Formats: sequence, structure tokens, C-alpha cells
Amino acid sequence: MWTYIGVSALKETMLLRLSASLPGCVAMERGVAWGGARPQISGKIRAVEPFNAPAETMSAPPSERLTHLASLYGIQDRHQGHSGSIERVGAGTLVAILAAMGVKADTPAAVEHAIAQAQLRAWNAMIAPTTVVREGEPKDVWVHVAHGAPAHLHLEIEETGDKVFPVQLDRWVDPVELSGTLTGRATFQIPADLPVGYHTMVAQSGDVISTGTLIVVPQRVPEPPTRMWGVMAQLYSIHSAQSWGVGDFADLGDLCHLMARRLGADFALINPVHAVEPTAPLTPSPYLPTSRRFVSPWYLRVEQIREAAYLCAADREKVARLADAAAAATAPLAGKHAARLVDRDTAWTAKLAALRIVHAVPLPPARRDAFERFCAEQGKALDDFALWSVLYQEFGPAPWPAGYESPQSASSVATRRTHGAEILFHKWLQWVAFEQLSQAQHSALEAGMKLGIMQDLAVGVHPQGADVWALGELLAQGVSVGAPPDMYNQLGQDWSQPPWRPDALDATAYQAYRGMLRSMFQHCGAVRIDHVIGLFRLWWIPRGADPRFGAYVRYDHEALVGILCLEAQRAGVAVVGEDLGTFEHWVSDYLADRGLLGTAVLWFEKEWDGSVKAPEHYRRSALATVTTHDLPPTAGYLELEHVRLREELGLLTVPVAEETASAEAEIATVRAALIARGLLDPNGPVDLDDTIVALHRYLAMTPSLLQGVALVDLVGERRTQNQPGTDQEYPNWRVPLTDGTGSEVLLEDIADAPLAGRIAAAMNGPDRAW
Repeated sequence: MWTYIGVSALKETMLLRLSASLPGCVAMERGVAWGGARPQISGKIRAVEPFNAPAETMSAPPSERLTHLASLYGIQDRHQGHSGSIERVGAGTLVAILAAMGVKADTPAAVEHAIAQAQLRAWNAMIAPTTVVREGEPKDVWVHVAHGAPAHLHLEIEETGDKVFPVQLDRWVDPVELSGTLTGRATFQIPADLPVGYHTMVAQSGDVISTGTLIVVPQRVPEPPTRMWGVMAQLYSIHSAQSWGVGDFADLGDLCHLMARRLGADFALINPVHAVEPTAPLTPSPYLPTSRRFVSPWYLRVEQIREAAYLCAADREKVARLADAAAAATAPLAGKHAARLVDRDTAWTAKLAALRIVHAVPLPPARRDAFERFCAEQGKALDDFALWSVLYQEFGPAPWPAGYESPQSASSVATRRTHGAEILFHKWLQWVAFEQLSQAQHSALEAGMKLGIMQDLAVGVHPQGADVWALGELLAQGVSVGAPPDMYNQLGQDWSQPPWRPDALDATAYQAYRGMLRSMFQHCGAVRIDHVIGLFRLWWIPRGADPRFGAYVRYDHEALVGILCLEAQRAGVAVVGEDLGTFEHWVSDYLADRGLLGTAVLWFEKEWDGSVKAPEHYRRSALATVTTHDLPPTAGYLELEHVRLREELGLLTVPVAEETASAEAEIATVRAALIARGLLDPNGPVDLDDTIVALHRYLAMTPSLLQGVALVDLVGERRTQNQPGTDQEYPNWRVPLTDGTGSEVLLEDIADAPLAGRIAAAMNGPDRAW
């Protein structure tokens, strides 16, 4: 059984396909490879040139052998469409996706060779590079040695270095011939009492030694300690009188303080604050970052950097003028109240100049030591990110000149030597950004929030960004992530983001994934995982192909979710998974069993018969909300802004009268549910503010552990932040915070808005299902 919730259109903005070629990559190695060549698992990660199939072959029926090969690599040859029909994947699509995994399958002979290699790939490694097991459960592992030779295995525990010797089981497995040599299999049982962590498996036979990683993960991630509500905000859109025209990390700390002390909120969910381009122009979408491992210095408050206090008078004046210029770019025009769009580029250009002034101030000894510790902790990942930032400043977006294809390329290595000071500057930017984000979380907890900041993890990265350049073939080349057709996007969606390669993650013990999670979890109380279904499968689209000609590729969800649980447990954070869209029923149950909260949006929550879901029937393990950032604020939705805007942009697929009637009927049905619960007067006038408050009273009646209130609803905003299916046609991710009249609302004034107090009272009031 499958569940379809019609919100794929409400995902991220459908991004324009990027035609520039991706940077080249180099192979990564770990451990000691043994036996025959097995690039997908034990050593070098193999890549072949992307397969560019003619359009007519993309939908051609695949052979049974090609389908079988695809299944060996987790590629589904069919999926259920939004209408319920079974859609088959064409031969060209399967060949192209296999090529992205380093598997050549463009001829029958190549298919047969690849099948033979795939069936032997476990045998080609002395020990699997990565084994994931849940805490308290035993696990059988294999060690492959020359037939008849002795096999030994011991474990080295992560923190203590203690050695554990698993028991070898008495199991006979017929040997297999590899390159003319018989290879045998010895089976060992990993004991169930190992501590959680990243342990080392050491296999030995004679003089041959091979290592792998054993990851023992918790059964569950920590849940929030109690039921609570919080706000959901687009940080860049909320600024104070002190910030540079856009919201920053200092504003975030003040927002948390204000929401906790004045309104009683316990968390603040913000948009992704991942790293962006180091120079303007900046990509507006926070869901298309250059790196998910690092954060955006665009959110820095220059004056709160410690060294800013030591500026000379002349430099302080320069910084003040730059701040005024940035703030003026988004301030309302003289004589008008309407706010202008968020101007990322002007703000960042001014802020970057000011940051260089502050960076010139020498660090005192204690601060210098702290900076050096940060650089050491972040290691090569920070080195590579800073180098990429320097190269981007020099060359702009890819493609770059020959010699800069990767961090290890000759010209890249030379740049490390010649541009050390500039590389250090970009490391410093990350240090002070992490520092201010940490200070914001401290302010949230100090104000009484139970969770504090909830960060948002984007589903992928920019195809020309730092992660793609630095991580090499951990990310698949020649394909991008998107979504198959649904009732809102009948041509499907291409998000232009290269996906993780499942085999490469396994071959490297998920180190890049672990580092990304660890970095995010440092300075928050919870994390929202955008498109959490991506931990189970992703829609891969061959480069240049119509999004309809994609296929689902499955991931090792036990490993990905397990590592997520391990890192979340170590950091003490809760995890919310955005599980809207098309998925199998068991996925939600699986996530709940692992302690991950799902997502419930009031407008989409229905009973089995299509009626409005009763509040008591909402999932306990969920973040329940009235709306999302892909819909207009509630005031706008009730006034059919989502219909008006889509008609204006030419996005409707049915006559506007029909769409309007459907939307009005939906709202009437919800209003009837509110009346039935005694939350609205059935005989009174239809008051917009009363309806908004009633919707939040309904939300407070749900048993969901977390309830989220959109910050835009607190001030009566009507405009949507993001209109799916558009790029330049609508100012996505650039709409500032305003009230219902379009007048700018500063951070300092949010709690005084008439609706803010009423909605907070609803969330804290007697209707709340304690």
C-alpha cells in the first residue's frame, strides 16, 4: 500500500536545470582493499562517463536482464503514479542511472558482465567496508579469505580502544572462484552488548589485513521531553532596527527570547542556514546551498564579533556606513510604508567588506587558540570549503579552468600555498558564524525555551557548489534529484541537485554524511529533515532528460536513519522528518519507531473518507502545523491568494472558476469542522482573524508532540514566501515580513501585533490537549 498526500507541488521551487558541466572528481580510498577489483565497495569509487540516451530510448521497455541488473543496485523499474497506475521505467533511464553509479550497461554484453560483477561484489572484499547494527542486537558478518586459510576478526571499540573478539560460527558456505582462486567465507557474530559508536573491524588471514567500520546505532532518537509549541520563521525576512536589512543570527537570538518570554513558545524552526556563494549574486533559495556542512556568513551580525570592539574610530565609521547602506537597500521608500524585497546581494556585499575590516584586527591569544581548535576540529572539510570559496571568488561559477577539478588537482594544491591568507579569512568566517549561531541557541534556552532553535536540513546541494567539488564521486554525476509527476506538477520536477551515491557512502563508512549531521547538530535543540523520504529513496533524473524519465533509487535506510539517531543522541537533539508526498505506509511507522517525528499540515490532514481529520486523530509523533512556507500565510490562504497567484503566473491546469470553487469548498469544510468543535460562532460573521485563531485552537487540540505556528500568521501577512513551479516569475525567498497591509514589521514589534497575542493564547489556552 502507498500513501499519497498531494503536496509535491508544495516542495521547493522548481529550479532551472543547470546545463554547465559538473566539476571533475577524484576517487576516494579507505582501509586496505583485498581480493579482486570491487570499486563500489572496498576501495576506489568507480565512475564512467554519463550515458546520454536519445530521447526515444528513455521510455523504451527494458530487457529482463537490464531490469535485474538495476534491481541489484537498488534502482526500481516501476513506481505507482499519483493516479494509482503503475508506471514502468524505460531502458534509457536505467542505463543512464547505472552509469551514474559507475556501472556500464549500454550493451547486452555489458549488462551480463555487470550482473556477474554485482553478484560477486560481496566476495571481492575481505570484509564489508561498513556494517550497521542496532544497539542490543547481534549481527553476522563475513570475512573472505583464500579457501582453507584461517580467518580472524577482532573489533576495536571507538572511545576506549578495547579489543573484542567475535565468535566464529560453524557455517559452511561453498567457496567461490575469483580470478582463478577459490575464496572461502567465514562467518562471525558481532555480540549484542557493544556500546553505540563507530568501531573498527580488523580482519586478518596470514599477512593480509583489511579493515571495516562497525557502526552500532541507538534504537531510537530522543523525542522532545514534553508537548510544546513554537514558531516557524524565514530568518532572512525578519530584521530588527539593528540588523543590516536582513535577519541575522543576533536577530535569531532576540526572536527566540521574545517568543519565549512574551508568547510562551518553546522552539523556533528556521529556514536552512547552510553556506551560500562567497560573493554576489547569491542563490535566493535556502534549499539550494553550496554546502550543507557549513553555514552562511550572510547571517552574521558584524558588530557582535568580539574583535569589532577593538576597531579604531575610522574603521568603526566605515562599518557603520556599510551597515546603513545595507539597511537602506530594503528599507521602505520615503513617504511609503510598503517594504521592499530582501536584497541579499547588496546586504552581503556591504557585510563582506565590513567583515574584512574586522578580520584585520589581531586575535588575542585566547581567541586565537579557540580559532585554531575550531580549524583542527573541522579538519580537511573546512580546508576544502575555504579553498573552494577562494577559487569561486577568482573564477565564479563552474566550469573552472583545467587543473582545478578537485581539491587534489595540481592548480588547487598550488592555490593553497599562494592564497593562505584568503583561505584563512574564509575559515574565520565559519568560526564566527558558528559562534554566533551557538550564541543564539544559548539565548533561546536562557529565555526558557525547551528546545530552542530547530534547524532545517535541505535535501541536497547546488550542482556547482562546494560539496560537489570537494566530495567528488560521493555524489552521483550525470543525474539530479527531483520528483515524478503528480497532480500539481504533471511534468514532474527537477531540483538540479546531485544525489548521494549509495555505494560510495557505504565504501567510505558514511563519513561525509556523519560530518554533515554532526556540524548541524552542534548549535540547536532539534533538526527538521526536509524530504525525509530521501533517506529511503530518491527520484534520480538523467542529465538532460525530462523529469518524467527518472527512477527511484533506494538507499540503505537502516544505515542512514541509524547514523542520524546516533548523531542526534550524542548531540541531544530531537528530529522531525518532513514526510509529505508519496511513500509506502510502513515508512511513517518505521520513522515513529525510531523516534523521528513526522509532519502534519492541517489543510492536508484528512480522514479515510476525505473529511477534515479530527484533532484527536493526529499522530502523536509529529510536528503539526496549519500551513507551510510553500503556501500563502493563513490569511492569504483563506482569501484564496494561492488561487489568485497561480492564475496570475499561468500555473493553473483547470479554469480559474473551477479552482476557486474547489478552494472555497475546502475552506468551507474546514470552517464547518471549526464550528462543530465550538471554535467559531455558526451565526456570526465570517471574520478573518477569528478564523485564524480558531484554526490554531484546533491545532492546539491535537496530541502531536510539537505544534508549529507560522510567524507570518502572528502579524497577519498574506503573501507567500515561495511559489512552487516558478523561478524568476515570483520573488521566491525574498519577501520581507509585513502585516496585512504590506507594511514592514520589525522584529521588535512582532509580539505587539494583535493576532500574536490571540494565537499565543490559543496555543497556551484551555483547548490545548495536555
